[in-house]
Amino acid sequence: MLKGNLVELRPVSKDDLKHLFKWANDEEIANLAHGSDSAYQNNNPQEDLEAFYDKNLTAQPLWESGRVFIVYTISTGVPIGKCSYSNLNPVTRAAEIGLSIGEREYWGHGYGRDIIQTLLKHLFHTLNLERVQLDTWSGNTQALRLYEKTGFQTEGRLRKNEYVEGTHYDTILMGMLRSEFNA
Repeated sequence: MLKGNLVELRPVSKDDLKHLFKWANDEEIANLAHGSDSAYQNNNPQEDLEAFYDKNLTAQPLWESGRVFIVYTISTGVPIGKCSYSNLNPVTRAAEIGLSIGEREYWGHGYGRDIIQTLLKHLFHTLNLERVQLDTWSGNTQALRLYEKTGFQTEGRLRKNEYVEGTHYDTILMGMLRSEFNA
């Protein structure tokens, strides 16, 4: 378990799958979190979600490739979202991260920032990474503001690479180096 100021990041358990299922099947949350890929995230039976997590959380040592966490509030112990790191590269010491707050009443109250800070502290200080990156789509302005506030730099743009609700958007590539996190 990783502990921040507002949140705890816990490994996914069987009990958490009902929350993941609910968030994955909320169209607005899926669109914000996954952009064009949201079509693959929602409208899936709960059994498929359970099979996916059974396979991917037990197939290999989690520290080798990545990890998914459920985000709980410290004050109430309520699960509010998920975050992850993936594509861990031991040679370049880099990984990708993602997060989604599935409970709307927790949006805009500092939880996203605390999730990112907690995850980055683990990645840079415990796993000794040099670089962390992420991507989002240009229509997800809430996420872009959060990532910029937490120190991520825009490193690239894939023009009209996302298609969400009938409109094309750019994919925004962002990154942070350990030296920027420690500054």
